[in-house]
Amino acid sequence: MTAPEAPARPTVALVGTLDTKGAEYRWVAGRLGELGADVVVVDAGTREPHGYDAAVDHPNHEVAAAGGTDLDTLLAADDRGAAVSAMAEGAATVIGRLHATGRVDAVLALGGSGGSAIAARVFRELPIGAPKLLVSTMASGDVAPYVGANDVTLMYSVVDIAGINQISRAVLGNAVAAIAGMAAAAQARGPASSAERTDRPLVGASMFGVTTPAVDVARERLDELGYEVLVFHATGSGGRALESLARSGMLAGVLDLTTTELADDLVGGVLTAGPDRLTAAGAAGVPQLVSLGALDMVNFGPRDTVPERFADRDFFVHNATVTLMRTTVDENRELGERIGAKLSGAEAPTVLLIPRGGVSALDAEGLPFRDAEADAALMEAVLAGVQGSAVTVVDRPEHLNDPVFAGLAADTLHAVIERGGDRNRTDTTEQD
Repeated sequence: MTAPEAPARPTVALVGTLDTKGAEYRWVAGRLGELGADVVVVDAGTREPHGYDAAVDHPNHEVAAAGGTDLDTLLAADDRGAAVSAMAEGAATVIGRLHATGRVDAVLALGGSGGSAIAARVFRELPIGAPKLLVSTMASGDVAPYVGANDVTLMYSVVDIAGINQISRAVLGNAVAAIAGMAAAAQARGPASSAERTDRPLVGASMFGVTTPAVDVARERLDELGYEVLVFHATGSGGRALESLARSGMLAGVLDLTTTELADDLVGGVLTAGPDRLTAAGAAGVPQLVSLGALDMVNFGPRDTVPERFADRDFFVHNATVTLMRTTVDENRELGERIGAKLSGAEAPTVLLIPRGGVSALDAEGLPFRDAEADAALMEAVLAGVQGSAVTVVDRPEHLNDPVFAGLAADTLHAVIERGGDRNRTDTTEQD
């Protein structure tokens, strides 16, 4: 009788600078092997490996070439920042190819600020769900540059990654055990394009506390229609995550009821998702329904942290750590113009849903942020911005949080998705 073939071992890619962390990567590679994982090594250092005496699967000259340069050029320039950026691009290209062809199941990186920057760029090349672990000296501070909108697992190194000692052996040992387990789980689960992605179509939705009633109603309706709804909190990182997922091709549609992060980007609040917010779905051909949720506010931290230049503005203290500032007529007009320009340039079926009754839980009759003039400036500017484009306009009298408005949003997005991306449609404006 022929013995059954042994199952393939999960594979972990190690990405880092072997000229400065070679001994540490050598130790990690050995422990991974003991735990039953194969290793693929990608060298993002610019000089010869030091302390790593095994074969390197993807040496630094290959990584530099993948980044559009060569080692001699980087060394001659003697610019560490430029070298890190170039090697990061090359490493991201190499890892992206390896993962796309099923040759790696997980990625582990070790580093200080430079190695962490390289890892962050590499991780952005991987889809959500692909295991990514970074052991870093930077992991106890502001980790936003290393996580971004991705599902990165961070581990603080406690001591510098400079040799194997009692502390680093324990920390790196935990990291090895974690990534080996994640790699095995990823291998068993199979590609992200399998049944979990084809079971129910995915819709990404944006939500804030002051637009929760609308999103809850729309989410329940979309669930009835057969979708799985992923809700993103519009806190800057949430908007970036929604944009990233829209670019990934995993979404059937986007229900962007809450575009408040654009106000923070314009005015200088703390929850900006950057100037590219509200562009990914349109560029990726993903059907989208967009509204104006919470554009009546800019977000700051505790009241005493609000910049002095805003002293004469209208505020609402949401809680001890969140202060909301009402946007002005001029700011709303500019926001409308920006949104109109973004939507007009979309290469995807796009619906603009206007809520004449107000855009947030604070922007209704008798509430602190009700400002009919500011709302009118926002809405007229965005309508002017999409005039003559392929954007479908639905102009409604309800408040954004009205269940009628929210249900209409869900049904309209469903209809757009069902039409299969037909761009040859006539603009319409509806109002009851």
